[in-house]
Amino acid sequence: MTRDPAILYDFSNIGAAQPRRSFPGFEKNTGVRRSLLATREAQKLELEKGDIVSISGAQTDVSVAIVAFLPNGDDGLAALGLKPKTCMAFTSFDSDPLVGWAASNGANLQGDLPCEVFHDTAEPIILRATNPVTLWVMRPVPAQNVIAGHGNGRVEISHKSTATSDPWLPPLLGDTRDEFTVSKATGLSYELKRGEYLQIIDIHGQQCSDFVALRSDGLMRGKELMIDSTATRSMVRKSYPTPGVLDKFYDQNMRPMLNVVQDTCGRHDTFGLACTARGYEEQGFPGHVNCSDNISGVLDRFGVQKRSAWPAINFFWNTWVDPHSHHLMTEESHSRPGDYVVMQAMQDLVCASTACPDDIDPINGWNPTDIHVRIYRPSTPIRRAVAYREKEDAPMSISQESAFHKRLAPLTQDFSPARDLWTPVSFPSIGSMGEYWACRNAVTLQDMSGLRKYDIVGPDAVTLLQEALTRNIAKLAIWRGTYTLMCDESGQVIDDGTLFRLGDKLFRWFCGSEESGRALQELAQKMGLQVRVCALGNSLPNLALQGPKSRDLLKKVSFFQPNVPNLDHIKWFGVSVARLNNREGAPFMLSRSGYTGELGYEIFCTKSDAVEIWDAIMLAGQEFGIQPMGSAALETIRIEAGLAAANAEFAPGVDAFEAGLGFAVDMKKDSFTGKAALERNAKDPRKILRGLLLDCDDVPTHGAPVLSGERQIGQITSATWSPSLERAIAMARISIEHAEIGTVLEVGQLDGHMKRLSATVSDIPFIDPQRKRARA
Repeated sequence: MTRDPAILYDFSNIGAAQPRRSFPGFEKNTGVRRSLLATREAQKLELEKGDIVSISGAQTDVSVAIVAFLPNGDDGLAALGLKPKTCMAFTSFDSDPLVGWAASNGANLQGDLPCEVFHDTAEPIILRATNPVTLWVMRPVPAQNVIAGHGNGRVEISHKSTATSDPWLPPLLGDTRDEFTVSKATGLSYELKRGEYLQIIDIHGQQCSDFVALRSDGLMRGKELMIDSTATRSMVRKSYPTPGVLDKFYDQNMRPMLNVVQDTCGRHDTFGLACTARGYEEQGFPGHVNCSDNISGVLDRFGVQKRSAWPAINFFWNTWVDPHSHHLMTEESHSRPGDYVVMQAMQDLVCASTACPDDIDPINGWNPTDIHVRIYRPSTPIRRAVAYREKEDAPMSISQESAFHKRLAPLTQDFSPARDLWTPVSFPSIGSMGEYWACRNAVTLQDMSGLRKYDIVGPDAVTLLQEALTRNIAKLAIWRGTYTLMCDESGQVIDDGTLFRLGDKLFRWFCGSEESGRALQELAQKMGLQVRVCALGNSLPNLALQGPKSRDLLKKVSFFQPNVPNLDHIKWFGVSVARLNNREGAPFMLSRSGYTGELGYEIFCTKSDAVEIWDAIMLAGQEFGIQPMGSAALETIRIEAGLAAANAEFAPGVDAFEAGLGFAVDMKKDSFTGKAALERNAKDPRKILRGLLLDCDDVPTHGAPVLSGERQIGQITSATWSPSLERAIAMARISIEHAEIGTVLEVGQLDGHMKRLSATVSDIPFIDPQRKRARA
């Protein structure tokens, strides 16, 4: 029963008339690429003759600027049917990408930049290229306007290409040495030189690609030194390496072979073999083409021994281990059209890639397709990145370095993604413990730019926020803020955050996810309100200055105009605007808030002023013992302070009271989304958030069961070892019947029952229960 690649089952059209399954995370192949343009950002598009670009969002207070260059570097606006009507200063947007590209491509950037600027345009801007042209789209916003809350709407770019190449192939990352397509159900072998970058692309989505690599120097000695999945998992302490610190694939001698630089899918497999003839035979498909035979075939020219089963790295294969049966489970891949992995060779290598032929289960979405491979020269500057999508069907963005990265990078290599930005985890000079004590006893500075930020502006702003949030926003004075929640109709928390009132009809919302921004937009439309919800994106980077010395430090670097609150007037959850050192200094918004429970402030500025503000604070903080702080130390501090986190204290299926956030709900308000459900639930509560003081140093994991005798009566939401209390502590959601302070319970480990940790129910916060430090 030979299964030739040409006769593999094609499920691509089954059910097209009446689809029974929805896949909102996977776009149809329309040949259109979508992206979001953040405030002060510049994006480049390479257009061929006939390409069409649509730009939407150039509305009130939102400008979109367009410049274009012909292949010879001359002005190319005419190729888009445009004439330059104005000039734009480079200081109004992040011009580094454009300047760098122009220097490499001979484009003329003398003086101000001739461009076309659009604003107050209700309809999308449609551009058609009559000749090949390089298009740059920018959102210019002067620094003072960002502080004032203008120019922050959503701008989306759609590009429909007429190129003959597959429209799902992502743009080139740099100078390629070679590229080729691996046809479905086949494999190809190739060589990589040390320093070269390898990009493996899932062209159409949901297609697995098995990958093997062997050291060239080993093959020359007659030894097959290849990627070893077990060694790799042991070295990176997780299922597979990812961009960041633990980013390498290792051979059986634990020597690094490749490091993962970019990954836009984030779901792969290192447990299973490449598919084998025997595997198909035992399912009733003898003679089925398979990846192991394909790999052996293409590596034969390098003298590699044939194998009936290859232990490959299975890119884009979605697997997991069932926690109960311990079976290796699989379903459709998470990879979308155009998703890819980029690795850099650390040795000369011989490699093989396949386009898996499996068409009898969901591994390849029931429809095997092609894989594309690109090899880039070592000189190509490819930065580490992962994909970020604010929603499953939203345009993908690649994680960026924050505006403070130039100062953070020399201090640590330990970064992890925080939404679409890289954020430091710890700083090796003092470690997380040193950072912790600096925050408790002195002052720390932390990059918190991953926060989501929205401006809510217009005559109906109060009406919208009164309905959307659980606090009474009508009582909020200008230059004051409040911690509040956004709930859905069932009383579950969509998001928490801090709302500041900057004017009579102007509010700024700092929160954890874009879902609250979408909820505000939908509610405003539903209520027919005259209000704009403007996403600031990453245009307002921010720092958390926390610790008992934070106020003393700010006194040295802050200048306030007499018409706004000064430092002495900014009480807990107060806000103001200031400048660095004097009236001509860099502007920033200053709030007395934070996520530590200590006296602290948060500083918000434009990207162009970020490094200057960081330098000024670190210099002024030397006499106070200032230290940078990462996310690891913050996690310990916020748990000690009893502060809630998403997907921990509040999560799907948990209402605001069960999340321990009832203090942020004003049930005296006439109305807010979720009030009726919360009133009902408050009459007969079932669970409550409590603290647990463990009688040991063992730190339980998130989700660990809390037991009374044999019965589970709750679960751990967050836990840490407390340096101040010198013991393990946890927050847990437990049954009302077992929530009395002083009750002794147990936390289950080793399948929840075979090991038990004694714990005593306590109130939260664990430290400073009256919040005296934050109020100081």
